[in-house]
Amino acid sequence: MKSQKNDINLYKFEDELLDKGFRNIAGIDEAGRGSLAGPVCIACCILPPFLRIDGINDSKQLTEKKREELYKIIIKQAIAYSVVFIHENDIDELNIYQATKKGMLESLEKISVKPDYVLVDAMPLGNISYPHEAIIHGDALSASIAAASILAKVSRDHYMEKMDIKYPNYGFKKHKGYGTKNHLEAIEKYGPCKIHRKTFAPINRYYSKQLSLDLNLDSE
Repeated sequence: MKSQKNDINLYKFEDELLDKGFRNIAGIDEAGRGSLAGPVCIACCILPPFLRIDGINDSKQLTEKKREELYKIIIKQAIAYSVVFIHENDIDELNIYQATKKGMLESLEKISVKPDYVLVDAMPLGNISYPHEAIIHGDALSASIAAASILAKVSRDHYMEKMDIKYPNYGFKKHKGYGTKNHLEAIEKYGPCKIHRKTFAPINRYYSKQLSLDLNLDSE
């Protein structure tokens, strides 16, 4: 893996690959790994060679308004992109690392134009048929990965806003499933809902506590 955290040229990796003759350079990133509820969302994005999108950056460094603006530009300008959701049941079964890796591999299978090189944020993809490179802090260092991070973040946010309507007690629209104080208080008050990740610590603790209470009642 390479780390270029101080490099502010988001097209450095792409330019080096273009000089070597690669054209369909894909970036892959995820959103929602640390959330307590909902899916992890993975996006794969191939931007046109030499395209420069003003303001593109790691989705976490952008305002919601700017992410939405860039999202529309990216889906319009991209050669191809794909978005994959790996839902909470798979996350609980596989663990979040393996679930994210599964989503990244599926995003490559799903994209309509096959890349000839893949840049991925931090996670090595193992023995795949494409040459690829995992870049630490890649969403802040590569335009292709940054584009994928925006697609993943905005797509997941839209999904969690729909879940807020379906499960209105938890405030998903505001925190998108992350472990905020209000979210943890809602879990304690209402219990987890269907989209909470049962293996994540606060949810697991809740179920363990409930099981302990039930066992104590049964023993009385």
